[in-house]
Amino acid sequence: MEAKLRKLILTGTILYTILVLYFLFFAFNRVDHASDIYGYVFMLVPETVPLQFPQLTFSWIYDFGNVAAFIPFGILIPLLYCVRFGKFISLFVLSILVLETLQSLTHLGSFDVDDVISNTLGAVIGFIAYRVGFSSNISYKKLIVSALSIVVLLIGVMMISETINYAIEKREGPIQALTDVKEITGTTPMTENLPSFTIKSKRIKPKMNMYSSEGNRSKKYIYILGNKKDVMFYSYYGIPDNVDFKGEVTIIADGNLIAQYNEKYNKEAEALNIPFDKINEITIIVSGNAKLWDVGFSEMKHWWVN
Repeated sequence: MEAKLRKLILTGTILYTILVLYFLFFAFNRVDHASDIYGYVFMLVPETVPLQFPQLTFSWIYDFGNVAAFIPFGILIPLLYCVRFGKFISLFVLSILVLETLQSLTHLGSFDVDDVISNTLGAVIGFIAYRVGFSSNISYKKLIVSALSIVVLLIGVMMISETINYAIEKREGPIQALTDVKEITGTTPMTENLPSFTIKSKRIKPKMNMYSSEGNRSKKYIYILGNKKDVMFYSYYGIPDNVDFKGEVTIIADGNLIAQYNEKYNKEAEALNIPFDKINEITIIVSGNAKLWDVGFSEMKHWWVN
């Protein structure tokens, strides 16, 4: 390689490295948001796939940038220095690990193993493109093939990512009646011969269960779900017509008030969908003429979990 061309490539590499470092440490108002109140953040377990099929979202653009921004290093470094793939990728991964660690230690970001994987994939794609079009006897034809190899490899990463994501993605299971799990107060809702009633002239026919109070006395129902994760709570709330329009339903999860509905909330039958990251105990308190019916929950599970 001519000295003048090598100097030009070296200058471009340095400038590009400075640009990447700027985005890693200073872009997106990182300095303004830098804080040590959360401590050092190290995410060591992969949580997402590197790059899925294109979507018009900032998240996808960010993921794409995490891969594409490091492709040039896979081309530029081998052009400047004669280096084998094993040595190149080892030094690259080490460099990324150092940068990710510095991000966390300076509170200008976090150490994220997902970023390490994405950045490394970009460098690998770049190195393959270098071997295709830049390693010897550079020609326009080889450069075109090199560019096409980058596109093909990016599409390949997307296809593999989509396959992995489909395999590991959690899916919502069937809705299970809350009355199917352990109840610890001895207070049980109606589960058989459920009566119909009307709310705002709309006829309601519960299918699974119905929770109500006894006159002026409130009733409490407590269930143990057993530390279930990724749970969606379903139910319907309302106060029937032709009765004193007064009543309340309170939902408490693991000692925390989650929701409270009364006559001031809504005069029509209302569907309630409440997500929980994790839940062990759920308490339902019903008073007045309020009713809660078809109370159940579903779990998000991987396909291989029964």
